[in-house]
Amino acid sequence: MRAACIIGTRGSSLSLCQTQIIQTRLEERVPGRRFVLKTIKAAADRQPDVPLVAMSGEGIFVKELETALLKGEIDLAVHSMKDLPLELPKGLCVAAVTERQDARDALASRSGQSFAELPAGSRVGTSSLRRRSQLLFARRDLEMMDIRGNVDTRLRKLDEGRYDAVVLAACGLIRLGLEGRITEYLPFEQMLPEPGQGALGIEARRDDDDTLKMLQSLDDPTSRACVETERAFLNALGGGCRVPIAAYAQVSGGTLQLDGAVLSPDGSRRLHDHADGSADSPVQLGEILARRLIDQGAEELLKTIGLTRP
Repeated sequence: MRAACIIGTRGSSLSLCQTQIIQTRLEERVPGRRFVLKTIKAAADRQPDVPLVAMSGEGIFVKELETALLKGEIDLAVHSMKDLPLELPKGLCVAAVTERQDARDALASRSGQSFAELPAGSRVGTSSLRRRSQLLFARRDLEMMDIRGNVDTRLRKLDEGRYDAVVLAACGLIRLGLEGRITEYLPFEQMLPEPGQGALGIEARRDDDDTLKMLQSLDDPTSRACVETERAFLNALGGGCRVPIAAYAQVSGGTLQLDGAVLSPDGSRRLHDHADGSADSPVQLGEILARRLIDQGAEELLKTIGLTRP
């Protein structure tokens, strides 16, 4: 009898919820196999009060899971694709990208007012420089305040009156059954998401053929193409998951469509463009759009946060 397959996950309610979704799907597809969850605390979880922008390096949500995977302590790891670094450790790969859910950001306000209705000076909680810069681009009269903690903690801080509104990934609220807390879904025209937002990625060892074959059934080719072109766009700009670069791709009529934006941290400038291409060449499309924005001055914006392209 084959040993149980150990699935690594962070311990937050959202991470556990997302991993249980994957566990259930695997149990349905491989009924004779036992799947066990193993919780591993990430660096960001051990320092819940430190602003994300102050934490050094990429992969602060995934490094410990990747280490456990390389050591053979777990057989696969479930991540939000938006948290996964552009460069994976040698020996690991993204074995599956699940069908993407709602990629939009959502506003939850204490008063029930929409983003446009919030009074001047309202305190908006977000830990993301990408969100902060886009919100300020739309409304310079709001006060952006850093916020840390899992989804439940952030909503509790909102209810306690520390913030007038918070902005979170819509998919996280939906997966947790908290859709009722959403005051407004922010449209892509106003708020482009983090590359990969809304999709789950399953990481495994490159030499683990049995696990790779098992995970093939969870891979959604359309979602993978969209995520890959968004990540290629980010990579071509020299960015990571904590810079004011945003992108969203979708497939329509067989065409891969990509929107991307680069902003100044204070929201005073925004460069945005669009490109279409083949879903069979997602990396190429991401690089094309990045070059367009570089020609428009994206490098100068990124230099304001000390980021230069490789």
